[in-house]
Amino acid sequence: MKIYPIETGNFKLDGGAMFGVVPKTIWQRTNPADSNNLIEMSMRCMLIEDGDRLTLVDTGLGAKQSDKFYSYYYLFGDFSLDISLAKLGFHRDDITDVFLTHLHFDHCGGVIERTKDGMLIPAFKNAKVWSNDRHWKWATEPNPREKASFLKENINPIKESGQLNFIHSNSMDQVGFDVLFMDGHTEKQMLPKLTYQDKTLVFMADLLPTTGHIPLPYVMGYDTRPLLTIKEKGNFLKEAADHNYYLFLEHDAHNEICTLKHTEKGVRLKETHKFTDIFN
Repeated sequence: MKIYPIETGNFKLDGGAMFGVVPKTIWQRTNPADSNNLIEMSMRCMLIEDGDRLTLVDTGLGAKQSDKFYSYYYLFGDFSLDISLAKLGFHRDDITDVFLTHLHFDHCGGVIERTKDGMLIPAFKNAKVWSNDRHWKWATEPNPREKASFLKENINPIKESGQLNFIHSNSMDQVGFDVLFMDGHTEKQMLPKLTYQDKTLVFMADLLPTTGHIPLPYVMGYDTRPLLTIKEKGNFLKEAADHNYYLFLEHDAHNEICTLKHTEKGVRLKETHKFTDIFN
């Protein structure tokens, strides 16, 4: 098995929305904001090469939305999915599986592309696309709070393509790795958990967006059940500190991997690393 970080792009979000009830005077120490109160975010995906399978975990925003849509998110930098794949010698047609942690647009937007004549088609024509039935129902019958994050043009064409598959009880048999289900951010978000080079690696998606979100009350305003997020995050971070998990950060623009430690104030950041400093 080989695992690679895949940078698909950077964007900015409102710092207050990203930290919920935590005051800016506190959260800006770890996530400094610009003059518009925006903080830098990444859309760092994970590529898993395992035998004849090549699995992409999440896809970033994609490139099919309007300029007006993208203007809301202040895209910056030169990263793209195709460029990142090409640097590793891969093409999107090589992808056999696309695993979507959840169906918010910054995680699944790249799974469908728009042709020049306006048709919506699969971006990964040879891949199975993995979600789960409870999250799919949640996303296709959205609540008012999340409706703007579940875009029909990202979601409906997946089913229409015939590529949609659901994770059930034994994810190892289906996708080749364990899956942790979390319900605080959105219903049945899925976090890949892998043993890689004798270490435990967990793809954090939106359970832990950045290292600045490690303290328990630091919960995004986007979470549908913030008290449940605190419980889920608390249980997971304790386990991660106990067993020295390596946490793969999807949204932290400056840190790819982090580890945790126990302190008198609770679980806190131990170290940050570049992916290639830990895994070769």
